[in-house]
Amino acid sequence: MMGSQKLHSCFIIFIILISFKESTSWNPLDIFKKTKTKQPLPIESVFKLPSPLPTWPSGGGFANGTIDLGGLVVSQVSSFSKIWATLEGGPDNLGATFYEPSSVPKGFFMLGSYSQPNNQPLFGWVLIAKDLTNNASQEALALPTNYTLVWSSESQNIKQDGVGYIWLPIPPQGYMPTGHVVTNSSEKPPLDMIRCVRSDFTALTEIDSWIWGSKSGLNVYTSRPASRESIDLSVSTGTFVVQANGVASSVPCLKNVGNNLSAMPNLSQIQELIKAYSPLLYFHPDEQFLPSSVSWFFQNGALLYTKGNESNPVPINATGSNLPLNGTDDGAYWLDLPINETIRDSLKKGNLQNVEAYLHVKPMLGATFTDIVVWIFYPFNGAAKAKIEIFQNVHLGKIGEHVGDWEHVALRISNLDGELKKVYFSQHNNGTWVSASGLEFENISKPVVYVSLHGHAAFPHTGLVLEGGTDEVGIRNDMAKGDTVMDAGAAFSVVSAKYLGSSAVVEPLWLNYARQWGPNVTYDIDSVMEMLPGELKIEFKKILSHVPHEVLGEEGPLGPKMKDNWNGDERV
Repeated sequence: MMGSQKLHSCFIIFIILISFKESTSWNPLDIFKKTKTKQPLPIESVFKLPSPLPTWPSGGGFANGTIDLGGLVVSQVSSFSKIWATLEGGPDNLGATFYEPSSVPKGFFMLGSYSQPNNQPLFGWVLIAKDLTNNASQEALALPTNYTLVWSSESQNIKQDGVGYIWLPIPPQGYMPTGHVVTNSSEKPPLDMIRCVRSDFTALTEIDSWIWGSKSGLNVYTSRPASRESIDLSVSTGTFVVQANGVASSVPCLKNVGNNLSAMPNLSQIQELIKAYSPLLYFHPDEQFLPSSVSWFFQNGALLYTKGNESNPVPINATGSNLPLNGTDDGAYWLDLPINETIRDSLKKGNLQNVEAYLHVKPMLGATFTDIVVWIFYPFNGAAKAKIEIFQNVHLGKIGEHVGDWEHVALRISNLDGELKKVYFSQHNNGTWVSASGLEFENISKPVVYVSLHGHAAFPHTGLVLEGGTDEVGIRNDMAKGDTVMDAGAAFSVVSAKYLGSSAVVEPLWLNYARQWGPNVTYDIDSVMEMLPGELKIEFKKILSHVPHEVLGEEGPLGPKMKDNWNGDERV
């Protein structure tokens, strides 16, 4: 009886609620539905730097919006119209979105569509072009004669927003397509939608980072010039390349045939760029070995050693004028700390009150970008630690210690508008590029860099990164946000900007010291291995086989000008 009364009461309440619904927009049935909130994809938001671009000092063609490649004028478009999206696959299995440039100015033409993964905010660009060659018989740009359908998502069993079609323009003789066209219709795109580029304005490309892939064997990548020396003329277009069954489509980049450097920044513009984008270096709370200026290192006890006369090291003057300059790394000379333990220990600690960032400014990607490479000098690199499965902090004795540690980050800035596009984080003998959309910023638009404990490698975020092994085995790179921070723009000097001419920037003498900034040391690795359980010795040997000697402290490091990236692109 009690049960039927409760049922009757519930029925009456439900009838009242239904009656209430008729006079309101609220539906009482909603209380029985499970609420699901769809999370927006990162790409649905557009990334912008934390502060608007400054007004750069006038002079030259820097940040003027266009660059003349020798009769072919290019501009940069960062506003897009969405064409098609896939909602699975690719990085983080979130899919990718394909766009075409919007708001193309009169007289300019599209060179290719744009795509990026959905796991990051929209932050990209493509080049558009305008012909100023005044060559009526062989213009720099030409209409395609037809299109080839490279791939369609019609038969693909994937989550997608509509159906996508990727087309490759068929160029007339003497021309090349520098990008694809993406449509959401099976009809071929109009011939006047895109332009092909005269072959002499193109250069070879290679695949770069993965954008997306399908089960059918198609993969989409960003592209980059195959040759990326500082003096190279190849120009990135910002478009993508398609690889089907392991074979990439033949899509070249552009070429600065006029070797035009007018868009590179002058000295006053460099000053403003570093003021706007100077990285903030955060050191680990336990860091003992901080950076200093080179002159402080020299003046406070650094010594020059000569092979065969090791018992008579020579003090180095503040400018390094008594160093053996130029030459090669022949092992005849090296730098070291003084023997006196008190002075030695003091020098190891560095000195943030006498620190300086050293800037190497160079053209990249056919002088459409400027790389400002920020070099930081550390008098001493501390000992390494390893993680070997359950052993979280395996002390390696003195392994990893070395004198004279050079590390750097690189700012890649568009010469078309002066915007910071990405930052390179050096990590010993290689590193990683990170888009501005993936960076942390403080003090308006200054990128944050986390310096690894003792090793001084640069990372975009805090945490633990293992080198030379797996997720469970490797040399530790520990990053944490301590109270000690260095603003690379607070005290800096431009040590090289060769494109400005030899009189504009005078290189410091020590920059041309080609020998090692620390002695070669052989550490007793076998004694460290003896401390490990037998089954872990094999894992530790694997680590050492994949870690460069400089990380282990066995080789005295060379100075910035002797590194591979001085005249070329960064190593990844």
